[in-house]
Amino acid sequence: ALKMPVAHHDGAFFCDDEAMRRLEGEGRIAFRYVDAEGRSTTESAPNGSTGAVAGVLSENRRVLGMMPHPERAFDPALGRTDGGFLFQSLAESVLESA
Repeated sequence: ALKMPVAHHDGAFFCDDEAMRRLEGEGRIAFRYVDAEGRSTTESAPNGSTGAVAGVLSENRRVLGMMPHPERAFDPALGRTDGGFLFQSLAESVLESA
């Protein structure tokens, strides 16, 4: 589990049960909010998002929409570095596919 700031007021992911089943079946749920024990529950979502979803991939898997803010967690001076792991992973993925 990565620890990243959530900096939004009204933003949250919402969909109906059918759409959630489709997203899960297609493996397009990229991130979920979890509690301190790493469990994804309704209560672990600070914004009440459906299924505690924190990130979703587009159909072609090229676009990621997410609510947490990894850019606010990449430097020890900011108090967290977990966001750096996400950016590093993305950069490595791009280089591997080039």
